[in-house]
Amino acid sequence: MPFAATVLTLYPEMFPGPLGVSLAGRALREGLWSLDAVQIRDFATDKHRSVDDTPAGGGAGMVMRADVLASALDSVAPGRPVLAMTPRGAPLTQERVRALAGGEGVTILCGRFEGIDERLFEAREIEQVSIGDYILSGGEMAALTLLDACIRLLPGVMGAPSSGMDESFETGLLEYPQYTRPALWEGRTIPEVLRSGDHARIEAWRRAQAETDTRLRRPDLWERHEGARVHPPSGARRRK
Repeated sequence: MPFAATVLTLYPEMFPGPLGVSLAGRALREGLWSLDAVQIRDFATDKHRSVDDTPAGGGAGMVMRADVLASALDSVAPGRPVLAMTPRGAPLTQERVRALAGGEGVTILCGRFEGIDERLFEAREIEQVSIGDYILSGGEMAALTLLDACIRLLPGVMGAPSSGMDESFETGLLEYPQYTRPALWEGRTIPEVLRSGDHARIEAWRRAQAETDTRLRRPDLWERHEGARVHPPSGARRRK
């Protein structure tokens, strides 16, 4: 059964967007995944097709209504994780992406305006997810990002099964630097070790570079990585 994505949005015309080209687009055409963009306004109950109202307690902007969003969510077949893209959510990780990609699909709710009536999250099982500490105009771009991250991991999308295993975040580290021809460019050469043909040396160099770059550029990742190495999961056994 292909990975199925349903996106609830005020702008269904934004989909598939960039997911309709390159690897994701080819996979969509080949039936490796499917996409259904649902217009939230279709579930409004008034003649103006209203999906928002003024914030309780006052304040600027508008808030998306729980009743309209609940009707939209309830129209989607159950059984898949439901995610809401919101800056108030938990940070999206590669571990979570891999788990989602290994399932049957996902339903994504795209927020707009000042946010979503909190009662929706109390009444429905929804995972709130953030793709970073910044603000977008709406959840659609975040949904595209999440789906791209999932789709590239689906069997048959990237080709070789090992294609994504050495990339940033897969091992808790940033990826090591990459080089390609020409060997000499503007006075800069490819590191000698990468031209040595010694696979053991190359592997050790790449590991050292990944650790150094992670320590310098992402001390938060490095701290988690070091903590995981010092304190393995309960019951875990190291191979001798």
